[in-house]
Amino acid sequence: MMNTVTAAPITLSDQFIKDVEQTITPHWGELGWVTYKRTYARWLPDQQRTEEWPETVKRVVEGNVNLDPRLQAADVSDDVKQALTEEAQNLFKLIYGLSATPSGRNLWISGTGYQHRNGDALNNCWFIAVRPQAYGHSHIVPDYLQPDQVAVSMPYSFMFDQLMKGGGVGFSVVPSNVAQIPAVDRSIDLTILIDRDSQSYDDSLKLGAVDKDDWLAAHNLKDARYYELPDTREGWVLANANMIDAHFDATNAENADQVVLDMSNIRPKDAPIKGFGGTASGPMPLIEMLFDINTILNEKVGQKLTSVDCTDLGNLIGKTVVAGNVRRSAELALGGADDEAFITMKQDKDKLYHHRWASNNSVAVDSEFKNYQPIADAIAQNGEPGIVNLELSKHYGRMADGYQAGIDDAVEGTNPCGEISLSNGEPCNLFEVFPGVAEAQGWKLEDAYALGTRFAKRVTFSDYDWEVSRKAIEKNRRIGISMSGIQDWILDTFKTRVVTGFNEVKDPETGDLVAKPIYNQAAVKRVDALYQAVVAADRDYSDELGCEPSIKHTTVKPSGTVAKLAGVSEGMHFHYAGYLIQRIRFQDSDPLLPALAACGYHIEPDVYTKNTMCVEFPVKAANADDPHFASAGNVSIAEQFATQAFLQTYWSDNAVSCTVTFQPEEADEIAGLLKQYRHTTKSTSLLPYSGSGFKQAPKEPIDAKTYEAKCAAITGDVAHVFDLQNNHHDQKDIELVDQSDCAGGACPIR
Repeated sequence: MMNTVTAAPITLSDQFIKDVEQTITPHWGELGWVTYKRTYARWLPDQQRTEEWPETVKRVVEGNVNLDPRLQAADVSDDVKQALTEEAQNLFKLIYGLSATPSGRNLWISGTGYQHRNGDALNNCWFIAVRPQAYGHSHIVPDYLQPDQVAVSMPYSFMFDQLMKGGGVGFSVVPSNVAQIPAVDRSIDLTILIDRDSQSYDDSLKLGAVDKDDWLAAHNLKDARYYELPDTREGWVLANANMIDAHFDATNAENADQVVLDMSNIRPKDAPIKGFGGTASGPMPLIEMLFDINTILNEKVGQKLTSVDCTDLGNLIGKTVVAGNVRRSAELALGGADDEAFITMKQDKDKLYHHRWASNNSVAVDSEFKNYQPIADAIAQNGEPGIVNLELSKHYGRMADGYQAGIDDAVEGTNPCGEISLSNGEPCNLFEVFPGVAEAQGWKLEDAYALGTRFAKRVTFSDYDWEVSRKAIEKNRRIGISMSGIQDWILDTFKTRVVTGFNEVKDPETGDLVAKPIYNQAAVKRVDALYQAVVAADRDYSDELGCEPSIKHTTVKPSGTVAKLAGVSEGMHFHYAGYLIQRIRFQDSDPLLPALAACGYHIEPDVYTKNTMCVEFPVKAANADDPHFASAGNVSIAEQFATQAFLQTYWSDNAVSCTVTFQPEEADEIAGLLKQYRHTTKSTSLLPYSGSGFKQAPKEPIDAKTYEAKCAAITGDVAHVFDLQNNHHDQKDIELVDQSDCAGGACPIR
């Protein structure tokens, strides 16, 4: 049932917005406005232009506030409407000034018609366990299944659907899940049909499709399992489900060894995708994926699938989504800590380059696991696997609050970035405050966090497509209130980094000598108070709505793209360098490029991707010249682990997304630190610090003199020049570009 507002919707007046524009200046970072315009400003077809920032914020805030379930009643009280109107005004001020933002997904989807058709798209990421499951009463149920009938295809259908809606997906292939998948019963002869009138005809034939008329003239459809794809996202998902399930007797209703999939109705390459945005790929990526997945399953006839097989299926789906022009596919595969084949699967370079790049891989451990050396050796080689401690997630919120048996007992995995522990089918639901910016703009941080808490709580009342998700969301109402610019804020506020030193102590279980961190106690007290403010705000709003408080409330997300808007350090991470060149890639037809060129930014063709231009932005980190400043290039691996532990202990009751960077000489410390923090850290990943080791690196450290020279070459304001050029009327409906809250390492972005 669609979530439609029955009472008159809450709106923000033009006069109110005009007044805010005259009194608040958005805290744009050096990359902020360009990142916003490239990524979150939606196309307004009636005006033949993209949104401006006040219009985006108005859309987002109104879309969110009107999710308040009390507005479903026609007789909602004037007091409630007045309170929500005032809240919408405060949210507008908070977000407009860039003291805080909702997730990138909300910046793109909230307040659009797509939100009302599909609330799933308001959530960044999801988790699904790869084991046979029932589709339930969901928007996608294959016609050969009953809603309560389990199917091998279900988790892959869920994954495919959410990825195509722009969300990331974590999926679990731990031994206990994979063992539930039955042996592959039969080999399937897969035939893909294409009509000769289709604009995709020639390209489809090259990939193995056959002429529809010729095939039908020579074969009887009654002997095959036939599915004609509608030109919809659901059609792609169901085509894959039909093919997967045909390999298993329990779901092969026709008992057929031949599957015929008709692609003739799928729109051609470069046709617009209305509502969601972007352009179509044609059926070609789907055709390639279906043949590849069918080959894997055919090779396993009479055998059970392994965790590697199951991950390959997920990776092939992710590869298809990227090629399908949604252009984002963040996946995390969670395997067993003792599964050597899973841990080493990316060492097969051919398969890595073909599809295994599509997920970051982590392993599930508990606090009793101590054999970290093989994992550390693999990390030193290629930065994987990451570590996810499900036991801590099930029984702990913040570490400071101690053991709470079964507080989150249904947890099975995490989102791709690792900051939210999730149960089967559950999404992460994020809002982020930039505390340093908020305080500079006069906000009391408790008030800013309370507004973010209420924003995220309302997202849980959206309409969700999948029954497994609806049940998890209604049960948990999980939210993830994050902070970014943490290193900037702590240095500004407390005049030191949060880790002020280490004491050498014995690990009481192992007897090993470990370096125990010493924390700035003023920072401990302040962060604890902000956590309590979030919990109190959730409790109060839950009382107003008559629902249960959220099972967990706080997190630290990596904040790759959103942090660029305000120009703050990303999540808990240290700035990559004090001074750097940030490179951002644009399609060569992007209307921002002429304005950037006119302003003197260095632009050159991307050496990796056709029809793409690479633009260089000189960036100076906040506090770069402070004697206490540290960057990812020089901060120790031990301090990074300790900083994550601080946030897990005093702030986050979910988890903390962290990609620890390490120098080659620090690789031998990895196993010991993973072991030391096994009772504290719920998830972590590591990557070697790359510096400027390859062409057109996304981030390249430079010195202050080079930074000043680069800045001197920039002679204009991009927003002003873009306006003067007045060329944005040539832009078509924009594509989904980097609408991720992720940073490299823990969660892949393009």
